[in-house]
Amino acid sequence: MRVIALSELTGATTELVGGKAAGLAELIRLGERVPAGFCVTTAAQEAGVLPEAEIEAAYRQLGGGRVAVRSSATAEDLPDASSAGIQDTFLNVTGITDLLSAIEKCWHSLHTDRAVAYRDAHDIDHATVRMAVVVQRMVDPALAGVLFTANPVTGRRTEMVVEAAAGLGTAVVDGTGDVDRYVLDGSPQPAQGLLTSVQLDELRAAGDRLQRQLGAPQDIEWAYDRQGVLWLLQARPITTLFPLPPPTDDPEPRVYLEFGHVQGMLRPVTPMGMSTLRSLIVAMLASLGLRVEVTDIGGRLYGDLTDLARHPSARKRLVKLMAVDFGPRAQSVMERVLADPRFAPGPPGRRARRDGGGPSAATALRALTGVVRALARPEAARTRLFREIERLATDADTTAELRTAADRLRFVRDHENTSSRADDIVWPIVAGMLAATLPAYLLRGIAERDELDRVLGGMPHNVTIEMDLALWRLSERARTHRDLLLTTAPTELADRYRRGTLPDIGVAAFLHRYGHRAVAEVDLGIPRWAEDPAPVFAMIANYLRVTDPEQAPDRRFARAAATAEATLDRLVVRARRRRPVRGRLAGFLLRRARSLAGLREAGKFGGLYRLREMRRQLLLIGAELAAGGLLARPDDIMFLNLDEVASAVHQGTDHRSTVTARRAVHERELRRRTVPVALLSDGTDLEAALPAPTGTAGALRGVGAAAGTATGRARVVRDPATAHLEPGEILVAPTTDPGWTPLFLIAAGLVTETGAVMAHGPTVAREYGIPAVICVPDATRRIRTGDVVTVNAAAGTVTVR
Repeated sequence: MRVIALSELTGATTELVGGKAAGLAELIRLGERVPAGFCVTTAAQEAGVLPEAEIEAAYRQLGGGRVAVRSSATAEDLPDASSAGIQDTFLNVTGITDLLSAIEKCWHSLHTDRAVAYRDAHDIDHATVRMAVVVQRMVDPALAGVLFTANPVTGRRTEMVVEAAAGLGTAVVDGTGDVDRYVLDGSPQPAQGLLTSVQLDELRAAGDRLQRQLGAPQDIEWAYDRQGVLWLLQARPITTLFPLPPPTDDPEPRVYLEFGHVQGMLRPVTPMGMSTLRSLIVAMLASLGLRVEVTDIGGRLYGDLTDLARHPSARKRLVKLMAVDFGPRAQSVMERVLADPRFAPGPPGRRARRDGGGPSAATALRALTGVVRALARPEAARTRLFREIERLATDADTTAELRTAADRLRFVRDHENTSSRADDIVWPIVAGMLAATLPAYLLRGIAERDELDRVLGGMPHNVTIEMDLALWRLSERARTHRDLLLTTAPTELADRYRRGTLPDIGVAAFLHRYGHRAVAEVDLGIPRWAEDPAPVFAMIANYLRVTDPEQAPDRRFARAAATAEATLDRLVVRARRRRPVRGRLAGFLLRRARSLAGLREAGKFGGLYRLREMRRQLLLIGAELAAGGLLARPDDIMFLNLDEVASAVHQGTDHRSTVTARRAVHERELRRRTVPVALLSDGTDLEAALPAPTGTAGALRGVGAAAGTATGRARVVRDPATAHLEPGEILVAPTTDPGWTPLFLIAAGLVTETGAVMAHGPTVAREYGIPAVICVPDATRRIRTGDVVTVNAAAGTVTVR
């Protein structure tokens, strides 16, 4: 079929009629008022010849006259890709000649630069996309616009947003001209602007009806004709909304804080990785005396802080506790929550009553003992910590008895619930973090923030720094193969390494020590460098571009260490002179910080041995299940949870359809560029609802996290595994974790959208002596690769020239 009336499209597939026509057919089926029309199907476009006679007949049956000609691609109006405005639309088309021309132009719009770029951004295969065209009778509108059944800016599902303009409403779609905007929250709407209160009520009713019938928030195009009749021109899912938190029985709003960026990751976590990360976050909070329910929202880890926010004593500590790991964006949001009357202190919830809003006396005593012990004898504390990490590495090794899938699953379950002797790891790290942060309070009015940051540069005993410098030394030895390593794709180098056809440059030794690491390495579902060393070869290529000896990373690190020691000596003399007691205490703490603060990465480093072995055993189970036809491929197991794996291993349950559905959701979430710092249970992105910050004209404002100022060309990087970074460029990233840090060795400065002063990225940036500004909203969109930018950590600004 090449031409079909819209009213006859019941049951027609998107592959035949495209997304827009399929949506219009659904509106007609639901009894909505839709302008009559017909669809020129994808079969006509595939044939490459306009069915002129059929189109002319359908046009005559429509009554001739003015029509709207609109694209209806198969990759349009999808749940995760609206393609709004990507292909062409032509209004007020009259006569068969102009109609045929407009249809051909719609076909051609499938291949414009903007359409190709959009599909690339959404990982849509160009070869699979086809174009149908919708032709509808033109409505003669007095006013027209769009209706969002959820607030597209804040995400709030209890609000609808209407935008209206006189005439065709092109000002709404194109962003030109005057537009009336209404926020419908259920309260009575006064008559004002273009729309009457009756019309607003009618639009809200239509939105409620369609959202309920179509099962998701909708973006609806509408028009009122000259007689005041409402016509619906299109309805498609709102593709930009972040998923809702899971429903609860609580009639009051609940607040959820995003925890993933604590580990330097905004990407979604695989289902298998989710349980492990939940345990890690819960354990971290428990060490602070907090019991928080951690939940999966959009594949990210969010903690339900509602009971703590309403607890009379716990709420007093929340904002301060977030300073170290969660950062200023989370603090600003939580301050807003605590000021909201809906979160006023009240009778504690069951969880808060049980926990009392703070650590137990036993936990507090263990913490005090562990911290004091580490501060008193830092060398002994380091020895115990690294001995414990070696034990973790040894215990993670599997045994020869693991021969069946059932044995391997039992091993994974045992390791998931095994905890290390946490005190030997946790309290030296906590002591180092306290020693690094408390002097800022003791030295107010004596030392600047930048000065304290310099003291924390060139920090010893950091396993991530040691990893980066080991990779630099490897790159130095590999310079005899520079041309090969710079001109060959990292993926090909990795293949040659696995085949044993690559010159021996020391990669095997590096992977033996650090192959259990990766970007987003806390996700069990992520391949380790030992499995896929392509990212390592990409980093080696970046290092080989360093030609100035003074910019060699080992020299930069040594300079940062020397600067730190000299700054510390001067600061202690000045502080003792002005505040003898405080100066002596601050000096003691800063010297202990240089002995202990570098250990911050060690606990995670040790825990990754266990994750590596758990992943290896799961992949072996996955291979058995794939061989038995229960999975399509071994790594599909990462899209199941352990109970589902058990059902496959013991009962032979086929999970292939489950994996397919979860992979599709995961891949869609991978394309999401922003993740809310905090959400309410109605979907409100709390940061989006905050007033816009004010700052220096022309400057992007964030938080200075590593001292200094640097100017250079920006390099926006979303995936460090494929990043090309030139020495002296400013690295601009959504977030960073230890897998990113090799790039720091050649960057002149760092800008991130998330983070905390003591998080991975800023910590390593300080230790390399490069300036960093974190928590810059939308930095990766507002800064483009090649822009010349100045990073000013003291002012907390990034200026684009």
